[in-house]
Amino acid sequence: MTAVFSHGDLRLYLLSLLDEAPRHGYDLMQALSDRTGGTYTPSAGTIYPRLAKLEEEGLVTKTVDGRKTVYEITDAGRAEVNARSSDLEGIEAGLTDSVRLIADEVRGSVRDAMKSLRADLAAAARDERAGTHATDVPEPARTGSREQVHRADATVNEFRARVRADLRSHVARGGELAASVIDELADALDDAARAITRSLRG
Repeated sequence: MTAVFSHGDLRLYLLSLLDEAPRHGYDLMQALSDRTGGTYTPSAGTIYPRLAKLEEEGLVTKTVDGRKTVYEITDAGRAEVNARSSDLEGIEAGLTDSVRLIADEVRGSVRDAMKSLRADLAAAARDERAGTHATDVPEPARTGSREQVHRADATVNEFRARVRADLRSHVARGGELAASVIDELADALDDAARAITRSLRG
């Protein structure tokens, strides 16, 4: 997968997150995952070395709170965030594009799975019209059909989880969720349901 952050962008984005509020390392990792719709979840080995470098540069400070180390931006760090606001806007736009590309990939996978399911259902409908009954179907064929049903369930569940995560993350970042977006989603799902029904009826 293409890197979500270009060289140096993660450093600036970490500063911007700390500009919002002091955070410990796990908070920062979770915030990055949330803001990218789950498409990017950095490891501790990615985050902590960058935080240490920011501390060396005098852009953040750290304090120990129990077993957690809390990082806080300094005035110098805040000045850099303010001076590079246009760069941050570019990073945010890039994150939005990255999430959109991932969503497109998921939609493509769902479409492919639905095409396969419709083909299987159409074949089953043709067999039924030809007078082939369930009791006449060989066991391997019935097993294959059951596997396709499980595959359909998994596909629908994956789609639901991805869409739900994208919507919740978008709203959590303060993004506006227009009614037209949900209307478009509902229409697409209605179209898919009608296509499956047509396949079943032949």
